[in-house]
Amino acid sequence: MDTFRESRKDKLLKPELHDPYLKQRHTGPAQCPVCSATCHAGRWSWQPLQSNGRTPGQVTCPACRRIADDMPAGTLTLTGDFVGPHQDEILNLIRNTETKEKGQHALERIMACRVDGNTMVVTTTGVHLANRIGHALDAAYKGFTEYRYSDGDVHLAVNWLRN
Repeated sequence: MDTFRESRKDKLLKPELHDPYLKQRHTGPAQCPVCSATCHAGRWSWQPLQSNGRTPGQVTCPACRRIADDMPAGTLTLTGDFVGPHQDEILNLIRNTETKEKGQHALERIMACRVDGNTMVVTTTGVHLANRIGHALDAAYKGFTEYRYSDGDVHLAVNWLRN
């Protein structure tokens, strides 16, 4: 850390969480009745809860609430002449990327995939999955990728183009 930042360390403010779906932190053990993800100490995962004689609370996880409200955190728009003929390959890449990310982070999921000719729109419950899919597309198929975060980093729009 440079000397300027060290001298200002006491004045640095911690950023506030701006995502309304993540603001409501649940600290006790809980399980989502929709997807069966579990929450322990404020972290959602796929690990089973250890039974210590207490019944875990039933709390809908932020990802399931986003899906129910149809409020994606990430939107990927894939366009170009390449998309239509390679639709199955692209969908496999997207699903494989989701599987890897979801295994580690229970709140990162695909909400929907809509295909219309040479355009595909994918919505996700988290910005990290949208980012990872954008990088996977770029690594596998090249093309032009643009990342646009909203104010407060609550939503990520990824536009990918390959003709």
